Amino acid sequence: MSMPEPPFSEFYGAHFQRIALQLYAYLGDHAEAQDLAQEAFCRALEQWPRISRYADPAGWVRRVAWNLATSRLRRLRTALGFLARQREQHVDGPTPDRVALVAALGTLPAAQRRALVLHHLGGLGVAEIAEQEGVAEGTVRSWLTRGRAKVKSQLTAEVRHV
Repeated sequence: MSMPEPPFSEFYGAHFQRIALQLYAYLGDHAEAQDLAQEAFCRALEQWPRISRYADPAGWVRRVAWNLATSRLRRLRTALGFLARQREQHVDGPTPDRVALVAALGTLPAAQRRALVLHHLGGLGVAEIAEQEGVAEGTVRSWLTRGRAKVKSQLTAEVRHV
């Protein structure tokens, strides 16, 4: 006898904000993060009878959302490169603190950056990140340690130059 599937609305209510927040921290665009989280949940809804039986349905949605975000960043980089070659644009810059943090995060390999965002802003544990990324927990701990050290050294160097 199979267990009844939990209502999708409860699942959505319990997990949407957390996943959207993680994507926002990764992408830096609140509306885009919400759109991608919504897309991931729509894909889950289409297959809810099957996905609801997974040990971690939220992990499935999170993985789909992160894949969508990664694809979005690739497309955005390509589009921005094209636009940059077409014309020069002038906009007000972000605050110095934000520039320093974004620059520091930008120096990290993508895996370390994802691990830091998922752990510190997404609230995921090492085991959850390892499962999502398909790596050993020791690898995630290494990414976190190295990522923190590099961000710290970048920000410390920035403060010394001020």
